[in-house]
Amino acid sequence: MKRGRRLKELVLSDEERTKLEQWARRPKTSQRLALRSRIVLQCAAGSTNTQVAAKLNITMPTVGKWRSRFLTDRLEGLVDEPRPGAPRSISDERVEAVIGRTLESKPQAATHWSTRGMAKATGLSPATIGRIWRAFGLQPHRTDTFKLSTDPFFVEKVRDVVGLYLNPPDRALVLCVDEKSQVQALNRTQPLLPLVPGQVERGTHDYERHGVTSLFAALNVATGEVIGSCQRRHRQQEFVKFLDQIDATLIKEPDVGIHIVMDNYGTHKTPKVKRWFQRHPAYHLHFVPTYSSWLNQVERFFAEITEKRIRRGSFRSVKSLEEAIAEYLDNHNRDPKPFVWTATTEKILERVAKVCKRISDSGH
Repeated sequence: MKRGRRLKELVLSDEERTKLEQWARRPKTSQRLALRSRIVLQCAAGSTNTQVAAKLNITMPTVGKWRSRFLTDRLEGLVDEPRPGAPRSISDERVEAVIGRTLESKPQAATHWSTRGMAKATGLSPATIGRIWRAFGLQPHRTDTFKLSTDPFFVEKVRDVVGLYLNPPDRALVLCVDEKSQVQALNRTQPLLPLVPGQVERGTHDYERHGVTSLFAALNVATGEVIGSCQRRHRQQEFVKFLDQIDATLIKEPDVGIHIVMDNYGTHKTPKVKRWFQRHPAYHLHFVPTYSSWLNQVERFFAEITEKRIRRGSFRSVKSLEEAIAEYLDNHNRDPKPFVWTATTEKILERVAKVCKRISDSGH
């Protein structure tokens, strides 16, 4: 029986194994380096080249190449060799100075650095500053918002609501309820210029206001169906009226609990609303933590209808706006799709902890 040549044993140190596992898992690692790391880890586990090739769906020569490269040069052998070309003219010290200045200082009389401002301050070209920022994922011109909850029962409420999404009780219906208030009926002052090849759709920057409405909505977490209606005002009377609509719409079955996820808006906690829920014991309330409306899945539906129907619409009256919303709801419910919730309680709390740490280390 013909046998292949004996493979040289591949043994990893603890430091090498840790680094390879980090490269294989880290999302920002290049796909080439991640694959090479997985090849070496499989080889170190005692797999043959044939087994590794089959498991990773690659060719045997590829496995042999990187096994051999690692045995010769260890970790450095897995990194792409520098391509030929002109030598780099910017030293590591100057790159480090640009990064440090970007992160730790601000220009005089301004809130953030621009490529031209940083170029003038460091003596480099704007193109070079742009390349350095892109290489390190820095975008000083962009900003985002956040708000940490001050709810003393934040952890308990997150576990409660996320538990409803990921592991709802048996024979339970979960509804996410909220209002999108002050939806404006806006009409552009001149007709839209439609989309044509080489030119996006264009509308005037100014508009006429024709009043507002409020969209009340209840999202069925399991099916994606939405019960919705528009009301001209946004008070406890309108909210109770919407609760009556929910109760009349649902097909009730014995022993089925209806779990309502809501935020802490004042209308949701008025005496009239509390009395309504007392008269309907099948409904169970779950409040998201303060400043945490992102936990309410109906907010995703509000973002969707805003993007697809409201923002770029042109409405000459509140009635036409409400008709457009009703049409969107009918079309949505013909083929509803539930939103897929993947964030566990642990992941959410880890992200909050990271934000808290960054705030505590920011010096403000």
